[in-house]
Amino acid sequence: MQSEMASPAVLDPAGLKRRRLIRRVLWKGLVYLVLTATAALFVVPFLWLIITSLKPLEQVFTDPLIWIPHPIMWSNYVEALTTPAFRFTLLLRNTLFYVVTTTIGTLISSVIVAYAFARLRFAGRDILFTITLSTMMLPSIVTLIPTYVLFKWLGWVGSYAPLVVPAFFGSAFNIFLLRQFMRTIPWDLTDAAYVDGANDFVILWKIVVPLITPALLVIAVFNIMYTWNDFFGPLIYLGDSNQYPLVMGLYAFRTRFSIKWNLLMAASLATCFPLIALFFVAQRYFIEGITLTGLKGV
Repeated sequence: MQSEMASPAVLDPAGLKRRRLIRRVLWKGLVYLVLTATAALFVVPFLWLIITSLKPLEQVFTDPLIWIPHPIMWSNYVEALTTPAFRFTLLLRNTLFYVVTTTIGTLISSVIVAYAFARLRFAGRDILFTITLSTMMLPSIVTLIPTYVLFKWLGWVGSYAPLVVPAFFGSAFNIFLLRQFMRTIPWDLTDAAYVDGANDFVILWKIVVPLITPALLVIAVFNIMYTWNDFFGPLIYLGDSNQYPLVMGLYAFRTRFSIKWNLLMAASLATCFPLIALFFVAQRYFIEGITLTGLKGV
C-alpha cells in the first residue's frame, strides 16, 4: 500500500536530481546574464572613451556611430599630452603631491586614533567614539562655508594647506574601519608586550600595524581614488593654474579645446590610467582587506 502511494520523486530519484541540476544551471545563467548586462552599462562608456581618443576629429560625432576609427590616430595622445594648454608634467607632479601627502596623513592619523578607541581604556572613550561617528552624518555642503571662512581667516586659501592639513586629523570612516579591525587582534599579544616592557607606541607600530596591513591598503586605495579625482576641493581653494592637479587641468583643457573631443578623451584616458593600473596591482590586497574587515569586524 505504501509503495503504491509513493511520490514520483521517490520512484525516480535520478530524474529529481536532473531537474534540480537544470534549475540550478538556469538560475546561474540568469544571474550571469543580469551581471553581464550591468557590467556593460559601465564598460560601454569606457570603451567609447578609448575609441574616441583614437579617432580623427571628424569621426567623433557621426550617425551612425563609428566604433572602429580609421585611421587609428595614436598621435592624439602625443598631441594631447604635449600641448601647452595641458601641462601634463606639472599637473601630474601637483597631483602626486596632493595624493601622497593626504594618503600619508590619513593613514597616520587614522591608525593612532583607531588604536586609542580599540585598545586603550579611558573615561569617555565610547562617548568620543560616538561623536566621531556622528560626524559622518553631516553633509559636506553644511560645513563648506564655515570651513572656507576658517581657512580664509588662517590665510590658507590659495595653497594646498586646506586640502592637505585636514588629512592629518583623521577620518571618521577610516577610524571606524581600523577600530573594527584592531578589535579582532587577541589581547594576549598586547598583554605579553606590556609584560616585556613595551609601551603603546611600540605595540602600535611593531605589533598592531603589521596585522592590519590589509585594512590600511583599503584605506590607502580609497584615499588615492578620492584625491586623484577630487575636483571640488582644488576648484575652491586653488587660484593659480600652476597649482592645479590633473582633474583641474582637464577642465582647463576642455575650455581651451572645446570642440577637440578626441584630444580631450586622450588626455582623460591618460589621467585615469594610473588609477586603473593601481587597482589591478592592488586588487588582491584590496579585496582581501574588505573581506577580512567585513568578517572580523564586531
